[in-house]
Amino acid sequence: MIEFPHKAPKGYSYEFISFKSQVMAIWIVNHYQFVYNGGGTTRSIWGFYNSKTKEYFAPINSKTIGKCVNIVDTTPYSAMVSKKTILESFFV
Repeated sequence: MIEFPHKAPKGYSYEFISFKSQVMAIWIVNHYQFVYNGGGTTRSIWGFYNSKTKEYFAPINSKTIGKCVNIVDTTPYSAMVSKKTILESFFV
């Protein structure tokens, strides 16, 4: 198990699943019941963690690892870092 720095938002939890030999896939699970899947939970890929290098990676999709990210730039919902314009960066 890894020491994950984010706390799951209310109604969510995280799953850590082995992806490759030293890489874990981190899934965020929404516990809200949806009609389209018979009331089951819904999972989305949060990102990936390499236990050897101790680095986090943004997902391209659930089967493809993207670029390395700084954990402070991620959110509890995703490892994908949002791109902001210069003007937007002043308001956040």
